[in-house]
Amino acid sequence: MSIQVFGLPVSRGVAIGRAVLVASSRVDVAHYFVDASEVESEVLRLRDARDEVAAELTTLKAEVSEESHAELAALLDVHLMMLHDEMLAEATKQWIIERHYNAEWAMSAQLEVLARQFDEMEDDYLRERKADLEQVAERILKALARVADPLASSGVHGVPRDFAGEDPLILVANDIAPADMLQFKRSVFTGFVTDVGGRTSHTAIVARSMDIPAVVGAREASRIVRQDDWLVIDGDAGVLIVNPSPIILEEYRFRQRQSEVERARLNRLRHTPSVTLDGQSVELLANIEMPRDAGAVIDAGAVGVGLFRSEFLFMNRGGNLPDEDEQFIAYREVVEALKGLPVTIRTVDIGADKPLERMSAHELRHEHTLNPALGLRAIRWSLSEPEMFGQQLRAILRASAFGKVRILIPMVAHLSEVHRVRQALDRAQAELRARGVPFTDVELGAMIEVPAAALMLPSLLRYFDFVSIGTNDLIQYTLAIDRADEAVSHLYDPWHPAVLHLIAQTISQANALGKGVCVCGEMAGDPAFTELLLAMGLRSLSMHPAQVSSIKQRVLRCDARALSSYLPTVLEADAPQDACAALMRQR
Repeated sequence: MSIQVFGLPVSRGVAIGRAVLVASSRVDVAHYFVDASEVESEVLRLRDARDEVAAELTTLKAEVSEESHAELAALLDVHLMMLHDEMLAEATKQWIIERHYNAEWAMSAQLEVLARQFDEMEDDYLRERKADLEQVAERILKALARVADPLASSGVHGVPRDFAGEDPLILVANDIAPADMLQFKRSVFTGFVTDVGGRTSHTAIVARSMDIPAVVGAREASRIVRQDDWLVIDGDAGVLIVNPSPIILEEYRFRQRQSEVERARLNRLRHTPSVTLDGQSVELLANIEMPRDAGAVIDAGAVGVGLFRSEFLFMNRGGNLPDEDEQFIAYREVVEALKGLPVTIRTVDIGADKPLERMSAHELRHEHTLNPALGLRAIRWSLSEPEMFGQQLRAILRASAFGKVRILIPMVAHLSEVHRVRQALDRAQAELRARGVPFTDVELGAMIEVPAAALMLPSLLRYFDFVSIGTNDLIQYTLAIDRADEAVSHLYDPWHPAVLHLIAQTISQANALGKGVCVCGEMAGDPAFTELLLAMGLRSLSMHPAQVSSIKQRVLRCDARALSSYLPTVLEADAPQDACAALMRQR
């Protein structure tokens, strides 16, 4: 039977494929693919873990007096029987062989399949054996954590080049952590669905950067969907269709083909200069997470990197953070790949939804139990770690010897922070001079992400060369909305008059003072805002590479001077979105 699940549309388009469930577990489970050459060793890991659990259970049973604890002995027998049952042991092995899942993922996937079968049993006694199954599976998962994993120790969590699956795959999960999204970024998945999240949650942002359809905030999707179900993601409407009928499936396949034609048409604009009808040049830059993304910037026709999110170099490393040399190599790789085009590197923006494994227990406790968005994050965290901050600044400065580099400071709110950043930069420059290491002068910029920074912009611009408006967080802090919480995500509104006034004011003041200003949040890559941002006087936007062509198309069709005359009407309206749409229809 076909089922529709409604969520939030966060990345447009249509995806059709088979479901791959990332099941929730009381034990943390790593999810990654293994190469064909590693399948045999991964099966061996699973077998060794199972043998270890069998030995534990056998030892426990031997220590139990059957006369005094007959029920406990019988329970251990049940666990041993389940441990060797083909429905658990052999079926888990098949997930590794056929899907190339790592052993932990394979075990959690098969546990999900069997748990649902137990839930559907009519006999109460048999249905209650689900708890025993979960206990056995979690024993195996814990044993796997103790069994050496060469992939985990080497950090190679990729996608097999020779993955044999013929059907496209769609990932379904309760939520996907930023570190997992980083692993899946180069994966075989054609779409994502999560139970939780908002339009600017990290899952949504990465899905857009991958240019694949995604639906978040779909509530019970991970419970409704079964492994290998056929799914359709309607990224435009925010709908997930489970096991669609043949007619529905054909309709969406037709829409897929139309999207491919439209994408090919937009790609022809890659090398067309981004100039409005009235001759004003608009700088279209790209946002990236890792050095390997640099090629996509060039392919998209962007004229530089407006936001290099350096924190992704620090994530998914088990606490072994990159030192100065490793960071320098990564930054230099991007700078050299851009061949003279500008690269803006944002210093580490961790905390909130992107904690690091090395954060102290105190920091992690507060990040997860208090309000992480208002805690020790971004520049606050960097200033609390002066040694690490100094390493990053030196690495960025060293990369500046190979091209045009700019430094961007996230979440600036206090002048005291600005003075400490300036002092740290001066120290980094002095240390490099003392070592005889070449570097060039770099421009220093501030992220405008909190209302305080927008309201005190003239004071900030005495110390910064440019500003970049991070609309995702600016909206969150202006409206007091956790942008990753689906319970309040309907209140996250980039069209809110207060948000638009802050953005317009920031752009106007920066232009008046002759300082560069760019928008690098999600609004930059949303065609619905292109005309409005141009009307505000913005001439630099940074977005995911996949969005450059569609924004360029809007720019080429705009008369920026004519648009500016509409701005007061939009900003004064109670419903700016409706006012903007009405004015666009009049053009």
